[in-house]
Amino acid sequence: MAKAEKKKAFKDWFDRAAARTLAAQVHAVWPSFDVGTFEKRATKGLSKLELKGRVQQFSDALAAGLPDDIPKALGILTDSLPPGRPDSEDITDGFVQWPVGQFIADHGLPHFEASMHAMIELTQRLTSEFAVRPFVEHRPEETFARLLSLTSHENLHVRRWCSEGVRPRLPWGTVIKPLVEDPSPIWPILDALQNDPERYVQRSVANTLGDIAKDHPEDAVRWAKACVKQGGPDQMWMAKHGLRGPIKAGHVGALAVIGFHPPKGVTATLRAKPKTVHIGESVELLATLSSSHGRKQSLLVDYVVHYVGKSKARAGKTFKWTTLELPARGEAELAKRHSMKVTTIRALYPGKHRVELMVGGQVLAETAFTLKPAK
Repeated sequence: MAKAEKKKAFKDWFDRAAARTLAAQVHAVWPSFDVGTFEKRATKGLSKLELKGRVQQFSDALAAGLPDDIPKALGILTDSLPPGRPDSEDITDGFVQWPVGQFIADHGLPHFEASMHAMIELTQRLTSEFAVRPFVEHRPEETFARLLSLTSHENLHVRRWCSEGVRPRLPWGTVIKPLVEDPSPIWPILDALQNDPERYVQRSVANTLGDIAKDHPEDAVRWAKACVKQGGPDQMWMAKHGLRGPIKAGHVGALAVIGFHPPKGVTATLRAKPKTVHIGESVELLATLSSSHGRKQSLLVDYVVHYVGKSKARAGKTFKWTTLELPARGEAELAKRHSMKVTTIRALYPGKHRVELMVGGQVLAETAFTLKPAK
């Protein structure tokens, strides 16, 4: 049997071949660009650099080989970009353009119009969500005004960029502290995009809402509630996705937005079977919910595992269980198998693990089991 091909490390997208590709596209529109010198600068000591270091070195090599006139340099880079991508998800071939965005972030701030034009073009090939962040932070008024005007752009990548670029806690991006403290400049952009027909754009709106919810859950719930009230299935999807943090935490307001309310007249029991398991095995959780209320209830049921830490208890981890319709004065029995295998994101340690049953954001029952070393 042939060995499976080793997956290419993300940082290795920026290699000698990528340097040649980038150099060739710039040289094609500006023949004065020294391809050989760029390649040497971009790839010097490359094996010792991680992803961000490689992108930065490629960008620095571009800066060294392009004109000192930044608007002219931005024009060359914009003209050098390959055709825009027609679909919304496949950007693998566009990764080589990432240093162009880094160049804009590093050198474009004093040149707003040229930089905006370059970012609008770049985001249709890869993304400009990282490039725009210095502008969001240091030139907020004109940047937010321009992004708001672009929320009706015909290109879905540009519309997505309007919300993705202003995420306060964008993964891999710098945290924009002013927006963490006060997200109010973001709301007009989300308002403008909440009816966008593309799920690709909707996902960005939801992710931006999720960022805000980490620091301002009440504000995020308020926006989501208004969005759902005036919308349809897409707006509900954005609310659910954007509020997934507060929903997991049992935030009553967030649960109400998606149609779940605190249980009325509900009692519950929870037990673990067996009471002792070994690392690598599973534990079965068995719950019973009983209602004394005179009407049926739609309930969201989660469970929280309080893992034993290496030296101290960890914060509980919430897991989805189910949603159900509990009949008036009725009863429901639930079973869930929970794996206690070690994963790449979670180490396991022997000891007593507490489990809570959370219904509609309220803890109604708890149990515990003992985890022992692997057999």
